[in-house]
Amino acid sequence: MKSVDATEFRVGGSDGWTVTTSFNYNQWAEKNRFQVGDSLLFDYDSGKDSVYQVNKEDYDKCHTEKPIETYKDGHTSIKLDETGTLYFISGNCGNCRKNEKMVVQVMACRGSCNSAASLGYLSCLGVVGAFVASLLL
Repeated sequence: MKSVDATEFRVGGSDGWTVTTSFNYNQWAEKNRFQVGDSLLFDYDSGKDSVYQVNKEDYDKCHTEKPIETYKDGHTSIKLDETGTLYFISGNCGNCRKNEKMVVQVMACRGSCNSAASLGYLSCLGVVGAFVASLLL
């Protein structure tokens, strides 16, 4: 079985998650390849900002009333555990309106990888069972 290396992406580079005129989060996200197992690291001033995961409509309108997830600790690491599109906005509505928001497209994992469930299942089978099961994967 191959092991898959995950990458932690620091959102916003050295500036972190903040309102800035010189950084476009969506352009940054488009230049990166996010895959299952990777994580996003948001660094921000927890007294002034936060990170909300929202749906597309709330992303488009900077609505903060019904987030899917809310993060306020100032150093938030979000593991990307499934494929699809994720929407993040600042929990500060004014910041969101100043483009402190980002769309992330998560792709399938690198190369030939196995899910954690498959790996757990194989470890229960023992050496011979793992060999036979690997032939079936």
